[in-house]
Amino acid sequence: MRFLRYLLPLILLTVPAAGQQGEQEPVPAPATPGALRYTTTIAPTGESGLDDQLSNASQLRRLAEEAPVDAFGLVARAEAEPNRLLEVLHAEGWWAPRIEVLIAGSPAATPGLAQRLAAAPPAETPVEIRVTPGPRYTLRNIALRPASPAEAPAVTALGAPPGIAPGDPARAGPILDAESGLLDRLRNAGHPLAQVVDREVVVDHDAQKMDVTWILSPGPEAVFARPEVTGETGVNPRLTARVAGRLTGEPYSPDRLERARRELLNLGVFDTVRARAAERLDPAGQLPVTFTVADRPRNSVGASVYYETNYGPSGTLYYERRNLFGNAETLRIEGTVSRLGAGGGTEDVNYRLGATLRRPGLIDGRTTLSLAAAGLRERLEAYDRDAIEVAALLERPIGEAWVLRGGPTFETGRIGRDDNLSPFTLLGLVLGARYDGADSLLDPKRGIRADVTVTPYADIREGGGFMRSIGTLRTYFDLSGNGGSVLALRGTLGSLIGASREVPLDKRFYAGGGGSVRGYDYQSIGPRDAARRPLGGSSLVEGSIELRQRVSGNFGLVGFLDAGSVAETETPDFADVRLGAGLGVRYATAIGPLRLDVGVPLNRQQGDSSYGLYVGLGQAF
Repeated sequence: MRFLRYLLPLILLTVPAAGQQGEQEPVPAPATPGALRYTTTIAPTGESGLDDQLSNASQLRRLAEEAPVDAFGLVARAEAEPNRLLEVLHAEGWWAPRIEVLIAGSPAATPGLAQRLAAAPPAETPVEIRVTPGPRYTLRNIALRPASPAEAPAVTALGAPPGIAPGDPARAGPILDAESGLLDRLRNAGHPLAQVVDREVVVDHDAQKMDVTWILSPGPEAVFARPEVTGETGVNPRLTARVAGRLTGEPYSPDRLERARRELLNLGVFDTVRARAAERLDPAGQLPVTFTVADRPRNSVGASVYYETNYGPSGTLYYERRNLFGNAETLRIEGTVSRLGAGGGTEDVNYRLGATLRRPGLIDGRTTLSLAAAGLRERLEAYDRDAIEVAALLERPIGEAWVLRGGPTFETGRIGRDDNLSPFTLLGLVLGARYDGADSLLDPKRGIRADVTVTPYADIREGGGFMRSIGTLRTYFDLSGNGGSVLALRGTLGSLIGASREVPLDKRFYAGGGGSVRGYDYQSIGPRDAARRPLGGSSLVEGSIELRQRVSGNFGLVGFLDAGSVAETETPDFADVRLGAGLGVRYATAIGPLRLDVGVPLNRQQGDSSYGLYVGLGQAF
């Protein structure tokens, strides 16, 4: 039997990726004296997908316009062509192909061919490439061997290489991917210095089989040494050391290292955080790690303008000061003016001016304190409100996906209708939890998100109290496996426990509008008074279903159905559910999809709008 040993990396490094070279615009080269015009055709091989790869790898085809040659150069180029195509064929598992290159009907190696073409050059020289792939070889034996006897247990624990199995086509790509997967497994098992000592690839031409053996050196298991944080930064080094220092003594894994990098980035004051693990262990047998940070600009100013069909333009202006006192604090001052066109004057304009101070990295380096204060004026269909709000909340991540939050909130002001406002004062305690297992912030394609908030309130002015609770669950299904078709579902439940009609109007539940039931006016769903203005309710139920379909390139379409009901009882009531349906357009950008939705109410009430238009960044939910 005939056996050959091949080095697969050389194959992949020299094979152009499908679609790359074929998409490059040819750059005309200066005229070459005696240059021949020629056209290259590649005869179909009969193998799906192979023809495009051969076409992209062909130098004859690619260089025809880019680098003209004379007859002798053309013959030399044609004689070199089979070696380039062989790389493609070998990489795809065809190890016994036949390749012919014909120039004007004659094999490229024909003696005297270049002289004949130079003596009587045709107007255009035809070049034909004929490829007969032959049988496609398959994998036979796949084995792992330790570089030393002491490393045998770690190698044995790896199991079968991922993504390949005996009987699969003998393709280079999956073999190299399996090698990367083996190294990932070793590193995730705590071996930071794992490496491939050798890869033996043997091709048996008689049996049309390939054998692959990896010789692996896992190296020692290790834990992280105390990390070092470097870079030009104004952040207190004690804070960065506390946040990064949580990594100290943990068993090595790439995921743990990435988690520590994200925790530094989540301080909110760094533009970039890079993590680098050392290539050798320190004298204590631990793995040194260095985080290199770069600060974001300390000052930031921004503005946004948006428009609502029924209420006219609105705008927001903010100023942000980062690393305020040197401990990664962020102070944000924000002013919003909205509904400038409501009522044709200024009496229904809404204002809000607020400030938020965020202090991360407290306690064990993972807890964040947010202090917020705001003064506001609201003139809505449901109520009018002038108020001052103050809150102090702590947030603490638990594991990779959970965040717990809690803290006191205080509100005082006046609320009512038609400027007939009554004073109120509430003291509340926010208790909440958030779970985020989705794969993207603005454009999720798979995973689950959940958010629950329960806030008991004490009515300081009138006595008594009530509890407001609301929870939302979102889930995403990648129907196509590549993000092209996504089914998104959302459900929300809310309830006021121990409530009466004396509960301040802003704490009642409303539905309708963007983020709720599209097609209906904001807060328009639910009980109404004699003037058909929203009264709000003691319970809320909402649901949405979206089918998000990528159409072409960055463009996509969305079909959606929303439903919602607001009832006066503490438990949700499905007796009067309002439905809205519509279509949307998405355009993918680097930061998330731009969204344009048009919703239509399917069972609207008297006075409801006939449609709603919604524009934003990111998916609707």
